[in-house]
Amino acid sequence: MSFLERPNPIIAAPMAGATTPALAAAVSNAGGLGFLAAGYLSVDSMADEVTAYRALTDATVAINLFTPQTDRSLELGPRLDDYQTEVALTAAKYGVSPGDPSFDDDTFDGKVDWLVENPVDVVSFTFGPVPPAAVFRLQEVGTTVGFTVTSEHEALQAVGLGADFLVAQGCEAGGHRGTWHVSDQPNTLSAREVVAAIAGIGLPVIAAGGVGSAADVHALLDAGASAAAVGTLFLACDESKAPAAHKAALTSGSFTSAAVTRAFSGRYARALVNDFVRAHDGRAPSAYPNVHHLTRPIRTAAAAAGDPQGMALWAGSGHAAPGRLTAPEVVARLAMM
Repeated sequence: MSFLERPNPIIAAPMAGATTPALAAAVSNAGGLGFLAAGYLSVDSMADEVTAYRALTDATVAINLFTPQTDRSLELGPRLDDYQTEVALTAAKYGVSPGDPSFDDDTFDGKVDWLVENPVDVVSFTFGPVPPAAVFRLQEVGTTVGFTVTSEHEALQAVGLGADFLVAQGCEAGGHRGTWHVSDQPNTLSAREVVAAIAGIGLPVIAAGGVGSAADVHALLDAGASAAAVGTLFLACDESKAPAAHKAALTSGSFTSAAVTRAFSGRYARALVNDFVRAHDGRAPSAYPNVHHLTRPIRTAAAAAGDPQGMALWAGSGHAAPGRLTAPEVVARLAMM
């Protein structure tokens, strides 16, 4: 049976820093499918999350990895230095200093090695292409492999790498854009439009972006998607490990607008507009994860202080829809006919 043949066509999107095994398992046990998020985790931590998920459900094990990026440390070094100086004033408000704008590959090879030795059912990649050998090795041990894409061009590249399925991310999606190159401008197509653009390729498609209601889910399924990935609604759930101030920002109605910005990580991402965005939007160089590491101490300190004004408040276009619900309650709401 295909991993998408679930009682409810609802996918809990992998959200690095917020997804937990409990969240993913709760969605799976409610008839949807929860994706684990390996982004920013060590190999050992990823392994622990897979083990914890398996202890909570007998459903499909699906996990997302960040693909290695181009190291722009030398190319953009002076601009990184300038941005580090700029955000130092913001950092000082929280009693911290900006982090080291270093580059890393998120332990990609180590994670693939572990997943080959300990196969799971599904692996998806976000942020672009991976070496073809990585796809082949995973498929050889029985893993279904997919890629996040934001355009027909990216989808065709994914097909060339041997993709088994595609995640069509629209402009409404919260958090990071899945564009295949860090300097690419974010797409302006809706999730429904991306689904329509790639439907003829012939691979199963998960649509991602702008889901706030059952009507949104059905619109994406009508466009040709096999399932709808949901992020923001699950971000605010009890089972999410998002900071309390982030959940409150999504559910209080205090934040009314969102913007796509590189200010937090060097990659375009959709977040609620707060003081950090107002002060630093348009200033960060397109160097990821360098800028992520640079701003991380600020975001961490702001979260610890319960201050949403210094946090990356990732949010999709349906950011007014979340309530303080459990994951199964969200699945039930989205699956209503």
